[in-house]
Amino acid sequence: MTATPTGTGAAPPPAPASPTRALLDVYARVGPLLVAGEGAELVGQDGTRYLDFVAGIGVNALGYNHPVVRAAIERALDAGMIHVSNLYRTEPGERLAEELVARSFADRAFFCNSGAEANEAAFKFARKWSGKSEIVAFSGSFHGRLFATLAATDRPDYRKPFEPLVPGIRIVPREEWAAVDHAISASRTAAVIVEPVQGEGGIHPLDAEWLGFVRELCDSRGVAVIFDEVQCGLGRTGTLFAYEQTGVVPDILTLAKPLAGGLPMGAVLVTSGVAAALKPGDHATTFGGGPLVAGVALDVVRTIADPAFLDDVRRKGAWLGARLGQLAARCPRVREVRGRGLLWGLELGEPAAPAVAAARQRGLLVLTAGPQVIRLIPPLVITMEELERGVAILEQVLA
Repeated sequence: MTATPTGTGAAPPPAPASPTRALLDVYARVGPLLVAGEGAELVGQDGTRYLDFVAGIGVNALGYNHPVVRAAIERALDAGMIHVSNLYRTEPGERLAEELVARSFADRAFFCNSGAEANEAAFKFARKWSGKSEIVAFSGSFHGRLFATLAATDRPDYRKPFEPLVPGIRIVPREEWAAVDHAISASRTAAVIVEPVQGEGGIHPLDAEWLGFVRELCDSRGVAVIFDEVQCGLGRTGTLFAYEQTGVVPDILTLAKPLAGGLPMGAVLVTSGVAAALKPGDHATTFGGGPLVAGVALDVVRTIADPAFLDDVRRKGAWLGARLGQLAARCPRVREVRGRGLLWGLELGEPAAPAVAAARQRGLLVLTAGPQVIRLIPPLVITMEELERGVAILEQVLA
C-alpha cells in the first residue's frame, strides 16, 4: 500500500535511521514513523497508509486535517494571540465556557491542559465544596497518571512503583452494591468519581441503575458525583455527553481528549453549588483555556454537537456493534463484545497485544484496553466503508 500524503504541500523531511534515544523510554513506541494524516488514515514515512481505529487514543474525533480544525487554528494564528495567561480576559475562552454550560447541566467551567489535570482539579473542587477529604473510585477505573488520579486508578502495575500515593483515595468493587454503600460516608467522603463508560479498564458501559444507586447515596450523604468523560464524552457514545444516556446528572464533569481537536486541553464543568465554594486563588493554570486552544475547541464542540453529526455517530455505532457481534459469533477467540457509540472492546481469551500487532501489519491501527481487550476508538468522522474495511481486517487477524 503506497500513497502520497495529502494536505501537506511538501515532501516530509528525512527520517532518522532508527528511533531516537533522546526521548525518555516511558512509551514503547511501535510501527513506522508517521508523517501525515487525512480523514481516518495516517501515512507512514514510506507512504504506507494506515486505517486508524485509535484516533490518538480518542483525541482525534474529527480525524486528521479536518477543515474545521484547520480554519480555527488559522484564525487564531491570524489574531497573533496564542497565549496571554488567565490574568486577563479573552473572547475564545469565555465563549467556549458559555457553549459548554449551555449544552450541559453545568453552571461554570474551568479549563486546563489534560484529562489527568481535569480530574485532579475535580478532586480539589469536591474537597473544598464538601469540607471533607476522601475520594471513592471504583474497580476498573482509569483517571490519570498524576499522584491523586493514579491513586484513583485501578491498575496495580501503574500504581506500585510510585507508592505511597496521595492518601484519602480508595477503590471499591463497583459490582458489590453493599460495599459501595459502606464506602460512601457522610462524614468522610467528599466525592465519588466514575466513568460512565470505562475505557482503559476494558470498555465497560456502566449500568444506569447502578449509577442511579450511587447518585442517591451521594445525595443523601452530602457527597459530590464526578463523571470522568475524558474518553467517553463529546460525542463518543452518540450523545454530546455520555451522562445523557444514563438518566443520572453529576455535580462535576471532566472532559479532555477530543475537546480541542488534537491540541492539549481539559475542562471541568461544575454546578453553581460547587462553584460557590471556590474563590480566586483556590486553583490555577498557566496555559489552560488559552485563546488558541479555546478557539479551536469552540468550533470542535459546535461541530460534534450538531444533531445530524450525533445521529450519524449513533447510526455508525449501532452498525459497528452489530458487525462486531457477528465477528464474535464466528470467532471463538472473542469472548465478549462491549461498547457504545464508536467506543468498543473485544475481550479475547488470550493476550490482545499480538492481535494488535498483526492488525498493524495489515494496515489497521487498534490498541488494547487492559491485557485481553482490543479497543476500537476510531474518529467520529469515519465512513461506513472504512468501518467495514477495518472490521474485515480484524476478522482476518482473529480467524
